[in-house]
Amino acid sequence: MRYVVAIVFAVIGAFLTAVLLSPQVADWVVAHQTFDSPDDADSLHMAVYMASNLAGLFVGWLLGWIVAGVGSAGKASG
Repeated sequence: MRYVVAIVFAVIGAFLTAVLLSPQVADWVVAHQTFDSPDDADSLHMAVYMASNLAGLFVGWLLGWIVAGVGSAGKASG
């Protein structure tokens, strides 16, 4: 059950990151760089956006793993 809770939290974390955080982070990073080509700017924007989403997925997974672990701490395993 701990894995299911962690997966649900990971999906929620990735969704919230993709909607709320990743666009602003990617725009900020690209705005502080200079480029020779629009393709370079687009590639960096895409890479930062995906890296932010991956970080949100990981943080969501970790938070779900911790929450599910605390919830099952009182149960005897076996």
